[in-house]
Order: sequence, then structure tokens, then C-alpha cells
Amino acid sequence: MFVGLDMGTSVVKAAAFAEDGSALRVESTPISLGGRGECVEQDVEEVVEAATDVLAAVTGGRAPALVAVTGQGDGLWLVDAEGRPVRPALSWMDGRAGALVAERMADGTAKRLYRRTGNVLFPGSPGPLLAWLDRNEPESLDAAATAACCKDIIHLRLTGERGTDLSDASVPFLDPRTRTYSPDALAALGLVHRAELLPPIAETLPYGQARGDVPGLPDGTPVTSGPYDLPASAIGAGVTEPGDGLLIVGTTLACQVVVERVAFEADPVGFHLATARPDRHMRALPAMTGTVALDWVLGVVGGSHDQVTGMLEESPRGARGVAALPYLSPSGERAPFVDPAARGEFTGLDLRASRADLVRAMCESIAFAARHCLEAAGLTGELAVCGGGARSLAWLRLFADVLGRPLRVARGPEPGARGAVLAAFAARGRDLGGTLDVAAWTAPDAVVDPDPVSVAFYEQAYADYLSRVESSRARRRALTR
Repeated sequence: MFVGLDMGTSVVKAAAFAEDGSALRVESTPISLGGRGECVEQDVEEVVEAATDVLAAVTGGRAPALVAVTGQGDGLWLVDAEGRPVRPALSWMDGRAGALVAERMADGTAKRLYRRTGNVLFPGSPGPLLAWLDRNEPESLDAAATAACCKDIIHLRLTGERGTDLSDASVPFLDPRTRTYSPDALAALGLVHRAELLPPIAETLPYGQARGDVPGLPDGTPVTSGPYDLPASAIGAGVTEPGDGLLIVGTTLACQVVVERVAFEADPVGFHLATARPDRHMRALPAMTGTVALDWVLGVVGGSHDQVTGMLEESPRGARGVAALPYLSPSGERAPFVDPAARGEFTGLDLRASRADLVRAMCESIAFAARHCLEAAGLTGELAVCGGGARSLAWLRLFADVLGRPLRVARGPEPGARGAVLAAFAARGRDLGGTLDVAAWTAPDAVVDPDPVSVAFYEQAYADYLSRVESSRARRRALTR
């Protein structure tokens, strides 16, 4: 039995897999988000307890051959030498470093950092959060021994081993040329004197053995950490070859494509996440829009998720002329362009527009946004899909039509946890005593093919969408001058 532990932002999940990749059991428990206003924090001890609870539940008293940890990336989790928190964890959703990031963008620091690392700054990433604490709360950094991401703190508490993997190290301090922390990146954020807080980067993955005080986990159980949830989900979906991509239809759209090199010269947007292979990077463009935009319009029209299929069938493609822009986040958009002023819109409305037309227009616009991101990331090969939005076959068909390509529905359940187990065997197979059949573990649950007539329709509709995006952004830039 191989267990993947996925430390999500609001839910912790554990999935137990048999050697052939079939799921034996899945357990989950919610965790809370705290803070106020732009400050979003998590209780480290609550999260650790949730991790041990789902591990004990999913193993059911059996000894697993492996526990592989993945989870939310970014944020900042400060702990002492024993892995105990010195303050609540700062979530990747935290916005208190927003003004600091704006300063670094205005003075050109953010662009210089992109040329060094291939990754943008955003308020919830470790660099800006460290810099904010160094400026406003230095006593917390003085008390800490490690500043890491969620999964690495869980690994530390389970095994006593301190470390991180290349994917979490990527943003924002990793120099992908040397695959070590960049002194220039640390200096650019004024954090050279805090470099000792960064955990060592494992050549493959952090690896240790469970200590005897972990409930439900026998002493000596092998435990690995990483990659974090975006690249782990790609591995779990079988996305490993250049040009292939993964679309995660979740609260936000996480669009990723495997690339062979970091595009240092490109416009500063998105991330290049390092992998175990120096010639493989995950080009990640995580948009702020996603199912959150669909949730909003359902709330406006008084609809529910179980009505989406019927609404998509009721309204024809093109939504009877109603069109939308899905940029509903108060912080604007971050992929495939960075624009804090980006805002959502509905156009083409008249008294004949129905509730279904509004829902279909938003679903189409989210699919257009996914295509925009995937094209910017360099998608040329096969595309896999997963996430909560992928449960709607009607919406998946719409995505396939807009993207003009088949969608491989990632094998369930829990592709992130599945990918963490596969990454562990790729990195530490000799220590773990064997190999796994990767093709069997990643065989898609289904393939959704596009409809040729709809593909032709959406080619023009997508061109119209791009024009509306540019027109809207230009209007807002003019208003702010």
C-alpha cells in the first residue's frame, strides 16, 4: 500500500493505492483559514493534526510501504528547530506584501528577478512574505529555524528531516541554471541575512523515515516530500513530455505545459517550476479565474452546480450573443498577463437573455481563458484535465471544443496524491525496493473528443474574446491615467 498525502488549502486528503495504481481508500478532513482582511493565515498545529488524522484513517492500522507528501505551494510556514510554529502560517492567498511587490515592480526589481529565475513575484510567494516580515515583524524570523512551504513542514514533523524539493524552491529564489538558491535573488529582496532560513534543496526529493511518535504510522515508514500540488498533479496525469499540458479546472485555472528550457527573455508572467530533470520544467500559468467565476454567476441567477449541465444544453453555443470576460478577482489577473485592474464583463445583453445564457457565456469565457493561458505556455501536444470542474461532462465537452483537441481525463481519484507517489518512486525507487507501472497508474479515465462543427464556431468566438480582452484592458488603462 502506497499513500499519497495532499495538503490542500482548505482540505487535507490521503489516498491509499495498490501496486497497480487502483485506489484502496481515500480520506479527507477540512482545515480552516484565518486572519482578517488581506491577511490569510493557517494554524500549523491544526494542519499537522489533520495530516496525521487522515493518514491514520486511510491506513486503517496497516503499515504502508510509503507515504509521499504533496500540497499547496507558496505561502510561508515558520517553525523552530523542532518543527514547532513560531507564528501562524502565512497562506499563499495572503495579500499583506502587495505594496512591497508593487514597489519591486515599479523599480524594475521584479523584471530583473524574472530574468534570473524565470518566475514572477506575487504577494503570496515566500520571497515577498519573508521581506514583509523582515520589515514589519523581524522577531518572528529571529525565532525561526526554517521558512518553508506546507508539505516540507509536514515532512519535517513526520521525519525530523529538513529540506525542500526543486518545485517549491523555484519561486522565487531558485536559479534554474545552477539549481541552487540565487544570491542575486536574495539580495534583490534584501534577504541575504535570512538565507539560513531556507531549507536545503534535495537533489531529487526530501526523504526520511517516520518517527515513532506519529499516530497510525509505524516507526521507520519511508516518507518523501514533493513535488508540490501543481507539478505533482501533472505527474499523476502522465504529463511529462515537452509540449504536453495539464489543465486543472479548480477555483482557479492552473494551466501547465512541459518545456525544455526556461524562457528568461519572455514577458514576465507565470512560473517555471524545476523538476528532477534539468531539461524539464513545468511552465505554469495559474489564472485567477476558474470555477470561482462560475460560482459567482450561479449565485447571481439563483442556480446550482447540478443545474449547469441542463443550462449548457438549454443555451446554444455562443449563448445567443451574450459574451463574458471572467476576470472577477479583486486583485485582477496574473496569467497569461499581469493586470491588477482586469475586471469581468457581460456584453450582448438584452431582455431576451436567459439565466442559461449568462451561465453558458461565463463557462465559454473560462474556457477561452484556459486556451489563452495554454497557448501562451506553449501547448503543442496532448492535454490532460482534472479538478472539480472536470466532473461536468457538458463543460468538458465545451473545453474540448474551445481548445480544439481531445481532453484526457486524469485517472482518479486524487491525481496530486497519485503523482506524489510516482515522483517518490522515480526519485527513490532503489530505496523503496522496486518500480511502478507508470502507464497503468496514469491511464486516463476517459477521453473527451471535440466536435468539429463546434471547433470551427469557437475559432471565431475565441478571436472575438481576445479582442474584447484587449479593448477592456485599454479602457481601464485610460481610466487610471
